[in-house]
Amino acid sequence: MRSERFLRACRRQPVDGAPVWLMRQAGRYLPEYRTIRSKHDFLTMARTPELAAQVTLLPVERVHVDAAILFADILLPLDALGLGVAFTKEDGPAVAHPIRSDRDVAALPPFDPHEQMGYVLETIRVVRRELEGKVPLIGFAGAPFTLASYAVEGGASRDYRRCKEMMWKAPQVWQALMERLADVTLAYLRAQVEAGAQAVQIFDSWVGALSPDDYREHVLPHSRRVLDGLRATGVPVIHFAVQASGYLELIKEAGGDVIGLDWRVDIGEARRRLGPDVAVQGNLDPMALLAPPPVIEAKVARLLERGGSLSGLPGHVVNLGHGVLPDTPVEHVITMVEAVHRLSRNPAATAQVKGEGRPAEREDRTVQEEGRSGEGRGGWTRSS
Repeated sequence: MRSERFLRACRRQPVDGAPVWLMRQAGRYLPEYRTIRSKHDFLTMARTPELAAQVTLLPVERVHVDAAILFADILLPLDALGLGVAFTKEDGPAVAHPIRSDRDVAALPPFDPHEQMGYVLETIRVVRRELEGKVPLIGFAGAPFTLASYAVEGGASRDYRRCKEMMWKAPQVWQALMERLADVTLAYLRAQVEAGAQAVQIFDSWVGALSPDDYREHVLPHSRRVLDGLRATGVPVIHFAVQASGYLELIKEAGGDVIGLDWRVDIGEARRRLGPDVAVQGNLDPMALLAPPPVIEAKVARLLERGGSLSGLPGHVVNLGHGVLPDTPVEHVITMVEAVHRLSRNPAATAQVKGEGRPAEREDRTVQEEGRSGEGRGGWTRSS
């Protein structure tokens, strides 16, 4: 059943077909979203439960995904901590009061998600009522490192120099900051579950900037603290780390019921490396949705085959390797979702679809090359 497919896959239980949802599925590619966005700035939308709920629900009926994900932003807790987060079209998210010293860490105020993030929790309650059990609702938060990267750098960064300098030159300050952000993230996600989130995803969008050694020493213990703390909630936890395919085993060691994969790793290889005791999510290249529909279907067929959905291997949640690009045609998103549903329920049909897609692969590569120049900056933080 549609209402159970996603949660069962997260728990590596048998499903009637592979579940599919998309990061940024309630985003700018949808004309309905653009209409709402034209009337309100982003923070107003995120902080108004009625608007945030409306946006969260859009893709459930529009593109028939198997889960909804909360419309919000990973940086909202930093704003609640007094760091002054702003979103600009030109430069993306910016932090007005970055953390640069032990005094800055000590000055962070107490965090109570029920008081400071009450609008997010109310959005969850509204969405759950509106969904009426049709599909589950996913909550989310930024991982401690990704929150720290914005808090220390003051915004997006190419090299994360300030973060690395703090790790190496002032490790006690880094440790104190990461401990604090881990506490914030854990409290925030627990509150989301209490409000009605049926699964949660932790986004570590920038952790790929680190070496395996630095991840192991300076990040993994804090991510593990959050992920271990979420076990008692009983809901599936997705751990999504970008550009971390070089140390997937460490991501698994940090924790999570589901490991989210970006498109830079073969999903079959990832499943072999991670082992049978964890589910995976992903991992179609977002650029692939700019390709012609036959190519999209062929790529979906190969993804299902390599991910194990066609051989009965449980534990594959289909998704992109990152968020839907703003210029993606809605019809192409629908093509992907419908292909996942159709082919995963009828594995015999995939061979024909894969064959139909091959002649267009050269065109697919051209589309990806042309589309890459239009990829936006600073939008990696959003759920939609």
